[in-house]
Amino acid sequence: MSAPVPSRTRPPRQPKPPVLLEVVATRRLSPHLVRLTLGGEGFSDYQDRDATDKYIKLMFADPALGLTMPYDMEELRETLSPEQMPVRRTYTVRSVDHAAGTLDVDFVVHGEGGLAGPWAANAQVGDPVTFGGPGGMFLPDPDVDWYLLAGDESAIPAISSALEAMPAQATGIAIIEVAGPEDEIPLSTPEGIEVQWLHRGDIFSPESTTLAHTVIETPWREGSVQVFAHGEREMVKDLRRYLADVRGVDRKSMSLSAYWAYGRAEEAFQAEKSEPIGQIFPGA
Repeated sequence: MSAPVPSRTRPPRQPKPPVLLEVVATRRLSPHLVRLTLGGEGFSDYQDRDATDKYIKLMFADPALGLTMPYDMEELRETLSPEQMPVRRTYTVRSVDHAAGTLDVDFVVHGEGGLAGPWAANAQVGDPVTFGGPGGMFLPDPDVDWYLLAGDESAIPAISSALEAMPAQATGIAIIEVAGPEDEIPLSTPEGIEVQWLHRGDIFSPESTTLAHTVIETPWREGSVQVFAHGEREMVKDLRRYLADVRGVDRKSMSLSAYWAYGRAEEAFQAEKSEPIGQIFPGA
């Protein structure tokens, strides 16, 4: 009887160490969108990713605890209660300038609500920032016949990056919902991509949003399509039902993800991702 062959298991992936940068510039792009440029000596620790939806997880700690950045989360778990641990907020990297050693991150800001938005609105040059990542995997497929992109304010950075990465001959439509015309920003877009801005007239609510309805009512084009639709969770679910069940778009041709959920704090939103309410694709 031959000896059993030892199983070959891949060692667990080691998390990337957190990156420590500082704010080197701030810019108000629109009434509800703030761009922070991050840089500094820690940029050499940043491991970039070839994706137009790459994201980082910013870490925020209670200043009263006097913690030193970058945070060693494993070590902190041994000394802090769960309520004292730094919290994470996920944001898309809008662009990276390797020559300058900086990256841009855009933040949606609606008054004093939330954590990261108000922080970004009040950030000063020199403020330290620590984060993990990046993650992300979307890239425009140059071989499809057309593109469909849709999202609310939270998806503007990723949509902007995707538009810039498309081939010059790309065709399709990008539908973006914002509060009002003052929230539209310039986009670098191939000539064959139509950009349609939707105005809610106010902050997002289930009653004010028309994004999913507009996408569903938009004339469907022939040929192969690649879809990128990100934003509020229920809106993305509506689009998944339409795209998969009505239009028969293959799941591999769709990047659908919830960046946030109406009425949910970040911690509750993240916790629900493993539950049916938080799943864009049933059973995923």
